[in-house]
Amino acid sequence: MDVKQLLTLFVQLHLVADELDEDTCERMQQHGARLSQAMTRSLQELQELQELKQRTQEQSGFAWPARLFAALQQWQFWAIAGLLVLLLGLCWWLRRRSPEVDSSGKESSSSDTEWEEQEELEQEEEESEGEDPAERDLARIFAKRIQWTVQNLAYRSRLVEELVATLVCVFQERFSKSFFPVLQPPIGVGSASECWSPREDDAVYRLLVPLKPPRGHAFHLELGTPGEMPAKQSRVRVELECTCAREQPVRDMLCFLHHPEEELRRNQDPSLLQTLCTGSYLDVQKIALWLQGALSSAWVAVPQSHRYSLKVLPSRRSCKLLLMNASRRTLLIEVIFGVQRGDSDIFLSSQTRESTFTPSTTWPESCAVAEAKFFRHVGTQAPCGSCHLRCLQLCARILVGTGFSTSALKTAVMHLLTTIPLSGWRRRDLLPRLEDIMQYLRRCLEEKCLSHFFFANENVPKEIILLPAFQTAEPLNLFQHLEQDPAAHAQALREFDQLQDRLIRLLFYGE
Repeated sequence: MDVKQLLTLFVQLHLVADELDEDTCERMQQHGARLSQAMTRSLQELQELQELKQRTQEQSGFAWPARLFAALQQWQFWAIAGLLVLLLGLCWWLRRRSPEVDSSGKESSSSDTEWEEQEELEQEEEESEGEDPAERDLARIFAKRIQWTVQNLAYRSRLVEELVATLVCVFQERFSKSFFPVLQPPIGVGSASECWSPREDDAVYRLLVPLKPPRGHAFHLELGTPGEMPAKQSRVRVELECTCAREQPVRDMLCFLHHPEEELRRNQDPSLLQTLCTGSYLDVQKIALWLQGALSSAWVAVPQSHRYSLKVLPSRRSCKLLLMNASRRTLLIEVIFGVQRGDSDIFLSSQTRESTFTPSTTWPESCAVAEAKFFRHVGTQAPCGSCHLRCLQLCARILVGTGFSTSALKTAVMHLLTTIPLSGWRRRDLLPRLEDIMQYLRRCLEEKCLSHFFFANENVPKEIILLPAFQTAEPLNLFQHLEQDPAAHAQALREFDQLQDRLIRLLFYGE
């Protein structure tokens, strides 16, 4: 009896042993079918890898496949172990007998993606005639191995963005007659929203909520140190505006500038200057406390509240939300705030580095929205199933625990995405693109120079709206600290030498 037959019998035994309702039986059968398909894919990959090993023993050339095939003997052991894990997972699921939230929508999305990928695979096979079949098939296998993670991140990002957008609508309605900042629709930013988070299970889904001034108020941005880019000491000054001299005065509102204080205090809510500002400047921490305090009551009005429990986590400069569904699966969401600079994709943001102290009235300049917009643009232009997100995710995983930041990695990949044609980022191009990324980072380390993507870069797509000062600025070196610290530079080079071996292990063993 083979493994698939054993699993089928295993499911049938549980169905006979437990008296389950019809819906639960159907869900169990669907789950068992999905696990069976996953095992079939694993067995096919194992067989393909064994065939590739035989073919490549007579070939030489591309360095990566040769090194990768050296691990094939251990791969057989891990493939069997993986099947056992799937078997145990099915057993646990049968005992739990509670369906995943929103699984039907996700299954439909996954089936659509599988159909699209099958079409793409057939097209790639036609286009790649004459190429080295070992190299092409090896890249395809590894790309498929992490495809599901990218899909899961995309699905959850959409779920989170819809949920936070609903929360924002509740806040807009509840505070429409007050003088708190007006929340705008959220914008997904960061690695999870861009679908390349290094770790899917503990990903933080980060969204930036733009703030607009309420009635009778205006925001004036003060950028701090002249010539500093991006501005690190910027602030948002709040000013009151006259509302009685307009052609159409604001309804149900007294002018803060021209009505007596006693009348304002008796008949109108306090101004933003009196609630969420320190002096004349918008205070990040006060905004965070205001939203955190209002979230619990607002959550009840959100349709998703009957599927998720909400816990508000402590945070000084953002709102961190922990959602848990009936299956105890969690989603960690961080809502940060921002004030837009003109009509550009550049914001003054509440987000700062955790390791540095930032005054509560300081709003550092951020390119997070521009970065997210860049990856959305690439996603619309790249071939279906493009490997650029897989490359980012794999490289981000091997950087965990090293001195390299994922922001430097993302910058390198963004540069490569605008210099290597997007037609060169298909699934079959995974391995050469990984090698390009590693070589680019190595060269930047050796030269101690990695240029900021949005400063003085003619390759930035025109769809990204930058400030004129960004386009005329001098290039900004993100590795400038390595020029000033020879010991840090030497340490970075030593750590980088270990990254390629870590990448090989990750491709084969997921570790």
